[in-house]
Amino acid sequence: MEQKQAKSIRGRLAEGAPNPVDVHVGARIKLRRKLLGMSQQKMADILGLTFQQVQKYEKGYNRVGASRLWDISRVLNVSMDFFFADMDAGIEEQSPMMLNTDDGQAIFHEKQDTISVDPMQRQETIELVRAYYKIRNRQLAKHLFEVIIAASQATYGQTDDDTD
Repeated sequence: MEQKQAKSIRGRLAEGAPNPVDVHVGARIKLRRKLLGMSQQKMADILGLTFQQVQKYEKGYNRVGASRLWDISRVLNVSMDFFFADMDAGIEEQSPMMLNTDDGQAIFHEKQDTISVDPMQRQETIELVRAYYKIRNRQLAKHLFEVIIAASQATYGQTDDDTD
């Protein structure tokens, strides 16, 4: 007889770990907050929370309710879909609905063999974007941007027009 996967409890994985969807949303909250140069304390103060609560949201330990996510989107000046952008199919397949249904896997995507690392979540990217926007001379910033684009095209031998 086939063993059925244990149902998740309150959106967590069967072993009690935070759901990967909640972890992804938390990582996107942290990414945007850091890109804005906002501290956890400042964000917490604006939202009327403790910085520990913001930490728990960012790590996916605590789930973010819809109304709270709406408030966070206003504070971080992004649309709601920002929090779900760049989510790998492997993460999508671990939503509470997918874990709690027998045929949930068939409803959505085929499982991916590997989960790619989102370059937008790397510290290097955050520091680069933050440094770019600190350049007061916007003409210089534009030239640096063009140099980076040219270097990347020379490295990979393609332009935006070459991609499918």
